[in-house]
Amino acid sequence: AASYYCNKLGFEELAYRGLETGSREVVSHVIKQDKIVFVLSSALNPGNEEMGEHLVKHGDGVKDVAFEVEDCDFIVQKAKERGAVVVKEPWVEEDKFGKVKFAVIQTYGDTTHTLIEKLNYKGLFLPGYHPPLFKDPTLPKLPSGKLNFVDHVVGNQPDLQMVPVADWYQKNLLFHRFWSVDDKQLHTEFSALRSIVVTNYEETIKMPINEPALGKRKSQIQEYIDYYGGAGVQHIALNTSDIISAITNLKQRGLQFMDVPSSYYQMLRERLKTAKIKVKESIDKLEELKILVDFDEKGYLLQIFTKPVQDRPTVFLEVIQRHNHQGFGAGNFKSLFEAIEIDQDARGNLTILEPNG
Repeated sequence: AASYYCNKLGFEELAYRGLETGSREVVSHVIKQDKIVFVLSSALNPGNEEMGEHLVKHGDGVKDVAFEVEDCDFIVQKAKERGAVVVKEPWVEEDKFGKVKFAVIQTYGDTTHTLIEKLNYKGLFLPGYHPPLFKDPTLPKLPSGKLNFVDHVVGNQPDLQMVPVADWYQKNLLFHRFWSVDDKQLHTEFSALRSIVVTNYEETIKMPINEPALGKRKSQIQEYIDYYGGAGVQHIALNTSDIISAITNLKQRGLQFMDVPSSYYQMLRERLKTAKIKVKESIDKLEELKILVDFDEKGYLLQIFTKPVQDRPTVFLEVIQRHNHQGFGAGNFKSLFEAIEIDQDARGNLTILEPNG
C-alpha cells in the first residue's frame, strides 16, 4: 500500500517501524508529501484480533485521523466530561530525540482520533520510528505529485446519524458548523445526500459529515456504508496550488480518476458566460483532464476524484485547488454523483430501494 501511494501519488517514504526497529506486533510505513502524512499499518502476527477484525469487517480503510494538539491532557479531560469515549488515556513515548504525549478518542463507527502533543520532539516522525529501510530509486525520476496539505476529511454515516455526529464534534472537541447542504440541493434522479461540515476554532481542520437521503435507488453513501460495514472515512481531499500540473502528472503516474461526461463542460461554459468570476484556467484543459469547477460570486474551486483506492468501493481521494472559495463543491455533487452512479451501476449496486432498505 505504501508503494502504491508513493508510485501513483508522489509520496515519499519518511519513516518505518517494524521487526527491525523492535516493534513486535505491528509494522508501519510512514509516507509524506509536503504537509500530508499517511501511516500505513499491518499486523505482524496471526493472532492480532484488533487489526484482524477491523480488516475483515472494513477492508483497507482509514482507522484513525490524528490531530496535532497543544494540550492533550486538557482536551481529553474536557471531552471526557462531556461524555466522549476515551480509548486510551494520555501516555508518553520517548526516544533520544525527545518526548511525545498521545491519547486516543473514539469518533464515528470504529474510527478514532489520536491526539499528538510533541514535547520538544526533534526526531524524524515519532518515537520508535526509524528512517526507511529502503528508498525506491525510481521515485525521484517520476513527475511530482504537487499535493500540499489535507484540505478536508469526509465521514459517511448511516441515515439519520449525521446530526448526532456533527453535534459530537461541537460538544466534545468544540468544533463549530462551517457549511451544510440538504437533499433538496444535493440529489440526482436516483439518489441524494445531506452534509454538514464541522471545523475547529482556527478553521484549519474541516470534517464534512455525510448521510444518505432517501432516493429511488441506493445512494453511493449507502453503498459505502454497506461495503465498509458502517460509518467511516469516505474520502481524503488533498490541496494543491496547481491542479493542472498535479493531475497531468498523477495521470502519467497511472492514478485512475472518475470520468466526467463532456455534457458537464458544455453546461459549465454556458454558466460561466453569465458568472461574476473568471476562471483563469483553460476550460478545454480542464475538460481534457476531467477536472470539475464550482463557483459563486466571490471565487471558484477546481476538484477531481479518484476511483476507490482499494478493491471495496469505499475510500477514495480528492485533489482540490481553491481560488477564494471555501465551499466543498456543492455545485458538482450532482455531476459527481452521476459519475459515481455509472461506476456503481457497473458494480451492480445501483439497485432499487425496497421500503426496508
